[in-house]
Amino acid sequence: MNREMLMLVDAISREKNVERDVVFGAVESALAQATKKLYQGDVDIRVAVDRDSGDYETFRRWHVVPDEAGLQLPDQEILLFEAKEEMPDIEVDEYIEEAVDSVPIGRIGAMAAKQVILQKIRDAEREMLLNDFMSRGEKIFTGTVKRLDKGDIIVEAGRVEGRLRRSEMIAKENLRNGDRVRAMIMEVDLTLRGAPIILSRSAPEFMIELFRQEVPEIEQGLLEIKSCARDPGSRAKIAVLSHDKRVDPIGTCVGVRGTRVNAVTNELAGERVDIVLWSEDPAQFVIGALAPANVSSIVVDEEKHAMDVVVDEENLAIAIGRGGQNVRLASDLTGWKINIMDANESAQKQATETDASRKLFMEKLDVDEEIADILISEGFTSLEEVAYVPISELLEIESFDEDTINELRSRAKDALLTAEIAREEDVESVSQDLRDLAGLDAALIPKLAEAGVHTRDDLADLAVDELTEITGQSADEAKNLILKAREHWFAGQE
Repeated sequence: MNREMLMLVDAISREKNVERDVVFGAVESALAQATKKLYQGDVDIRVAVDRDSGDYETFRRWHVVPDEAGLQLPDQEILLFEAKEEMPDIEVDEYIEEAVDSVPIGRIGAMAAKQVILQKIRDAEREMLLNDFMSRGEKIFTGTVKRLDKGDIIVEAGRVEGRLRRSEMIAKENLRNGDRVRAMIMEVDLTLRGAPIILSRSAPEFMIELFRQEVPEIEQGLLEIKSCARDPGSRAKIAVLSHDKRVDPIGTCVGVRGTRVNAVTNELAGERVDIVLWSEDPAQFVIGALAPANVSSIVVDEEKHAMDVVVDEENLAIAIGRGGQNVRLASDLTGWKINIMDANESAQKQATETDASRKLFMEKLDVDEEIADILISEGFTSLEEVAYVPISELLEIESFDEDTINELRSRAKDALLTAEIAREEDVESVSQDLRDLAGLDAALIPKLAEAGVHTRDDLADLAVDELTEITGQSADEAKNLILKAREHWFAGQE
């Protein structure tokens, strides 16, 4: 019988083109499953088959766990102190084994054994095919729609399958069995049965890879796609940069009579693509990203990583786009928050900010409106700038002499020191129960204190939008923090 098993292993190994060890492993698993059926509990069985003779031994084994952990699986585990009574040198996570009677091969349920072996073989074949496919380094998966699986589409390429989830499809596409499909390989999840390659047709990376295939200059390193933003199936923007002054990045990506960009558009269900020239200057980059709208002026706020973009009435609708699409894509492409406004809104906002700065300087520096306006006209907006910018910059202001400048700097530093002392006192007034709240970052405490939030109940009473305005958190983060603060209200209630 043992010789027959060796012959069977060799035959399956050759037929399925898998290693003999894989087949032996399948046989050992089948024998172990058959042996487990002889026991009442969920025992752990190991079978070892000699690769040369075909002889095999069977062991029941127990996993050694720490004494303090207790037994979670009594039929498979043993406490460390009990294990040491049998094997003094044994450690946690090792195994104690006991030889038991082996189940004769002839008594194994033939169908059960066959299914286990064949499944092991299929898994091994699948892994080999997958490894072979991934070794090619392909980024785009090209295949045909094989079937639907719980809303997902299974795409087949040869003997390898990919999974295109509903959320990763282009909304207005209607794919059917037999349709040819191309999609970006996003990841490989071996825990998924059947189709372990996760695909996407909506990811920005897919568009970038399509352009790389259509535009040889990208592969050659003459051009580079710096970023991409998409509204899948509708509109997209890509930012390109030329590393060779002789190569026009936009014209090269468009192609003769639009052949290159049209090839990408046709692949993506008619998705229109705006090709934008990337720039190191963030303002210039944003202006290009908002095309076809013409920008009148732009104000950059480095601290908030935002820009106020002013356009005239004729360009307002174009800049915003249908449903805010144009400004949203431009923001995603550049990584900057973009606020679109007309000239009147810009003037109103500027006037409000000027009034706030004037009031700040007059109050904290104890100066009249004329001096405050001179500081504002020279571009100063905060006490920190007055106190710490190089004195040479202040000396360039014709209206101020050196004594005035030194006095202004001194007053600004005193005002900042006073504010810092007040802030520290405010933070110290924050209750311990709020400081100890799980999930509350220490950096948020000064922000909460400044807004008058000193206790857990103060935080619990806030609305989500109020907390996001105070801390700058996302809505989800703010919601979770508020719910955490409210937990003590319901403690003890079922």
